Amino acid sequence: MFFETNIKDPDKRAAVALFNEAYEAQQAADYDRAIRLYKKSIEIFPTAEAYTFLGWTYSFQGNYDLAIAECLAAIAVDATFGNPYNDIGSYLIAKGNYYDCVRWFKLAIQAVRYDARAYPHFNLAHVYEKRGRLLDAAAHYGLALREQPNYEQAYKALRRVQSKTS
Repeated sequence: MFFETNIKDPDKRAAVALFNEAYEAQQAADYDRAIRLYKKSIEIFPTAEAYTFLGWTYSFQGNYDLAIAECLAAIAVDATFGNPYNDIGSYLIAKGNYYDCVRWFKLAIQAVRYDARAYPHFNLAHVYEKRGRLLDAAAHYGLALREQPNYEQAYKALRRVQSKTS
C-alpha cells in the first residue's frame, strides 16, 4: 500500500483506496486499468500524487506529452511536491530534449516536499555529461551521492566523468 488509509474524510479515503489499487495495477503492468483508477481517484479527490503517478503510467506507454500534462496538473494542485518536476525533466530527455529539461530538474532539487533529491541531481548530471559539461556533471553526480550515499549508479557515473577530465 502506497498511501495511508487511516483517513477520516470519506472522499479522500475513497480516493486513496483507488490510488492504492491503481498503483498495484501499475506495478503489475496493467496500465489501462491503472489509468482508469488514477482518473477515478482524481475525480473524487485530486492530489498531486495521483496526477504524477497517472503521468508516470502514461510514460510507460510512451505517451510523454500526456505524462507531462499530468505532471503540470500535479504542480497546479501542489507546487511544493517535487516528483512531477523531476518527471517532466525525465520525459523531456526521453523525447530527446537535453536543454528544456534542465529547468525542471533544478525545480525538483528546490522543491519543498521532495525526499528523492538524488534523482534530479543524477538526471541533471547526466544531461550535463551528454552536453560535454563534465565539471557540472561531476558536481551533480557528487550531490546525488551526498543525498544518497549508496547510489551505485551515481558513483559509477562520477568515476566515469572523473576519468574523462583527468
